Amino acid sequence: MFSTFKMVLVYVTLGTLAGVIGIPYSVAVGDVSRLYRAVMGILRTGVRAGGIRVEVTGQEHVPAGVSCIFLSNHVSNLDPPIIFPALPGQSSVLLKKSLMRIPILGTAMKMAKFVPVERGNVREAAQRSVNDAAAALRSGLHILIFAEGTRSKDGRLAAFKRGPFYLAMETGAPIVPMTIQGTEKMMRKHSAAVYPGVAKIEFLPAIYPQGFATREELMGAVREAMVEALPVEMRPAAG
Repeated sequence: MFSTFKMVLVYVTLGTLAGVIGIPYSVAVGDVSRLYRAVMGILRTGVRAGGIRVEVTGQEHVPAGVSCIFLSNHVSNLDPPIIFPALPGQSSVLLKKSLMRIPILGTAMKMAKFVPVERGNVREAAQRSVNDAAAALRSGLHILIFAEGTRSKDGRLAAFKRGPFYLAMETGAPIVPMTIQGTEKMMRKHSAAVYPGVAKIEFLPAIYPQGFATREELMGAVREAMVEALPVEMRPAAG
């Protein structure tokens, strides 16, 4: 539990300080980039304080000078603070709408053009999320999306949501599949305890939507790449 305490202490102390100082400053200058970099630094510091070492491979696969859709599996609540600082440039993310209501943090996320997503199959809400994500991409940001839409129940890759592939087809943005492993053992579902360990992130070769006739074909290619990159115990169960 000491790892949990240290991580929370870093995030509460430095996060509050960054919010109190950084948000008014960002509003005044009309630029959130400095606050974004500060938050990435805080995320790295918190992860290290929790005794987590991050290994990143495959950065050479990320296209230069292009806004990308980073599509990852999702096995732990530790995934966002570990993945985000590993992404190049500045990124938006699709996240639960309720998180945008958190005082200070919610304001910062809105300024950074994070995209709120409503749970459920509300067609209009889903379309708004896609439109907001497309606007973020066109503004020059990358965007991080968890392919399954929620954390895996058992660490294995679950079914994909279709939204990211609609977004890719609509904007032409390349999808950079990526995998994360190790975090499922460091913070398990339904637990707030953090355990030290090694988190491994791998960027896979970019997949361009222009090479596919349908969303389904694009999704199949991305899924196959991610399945091949994951260890056997994290691949979808047979049958």
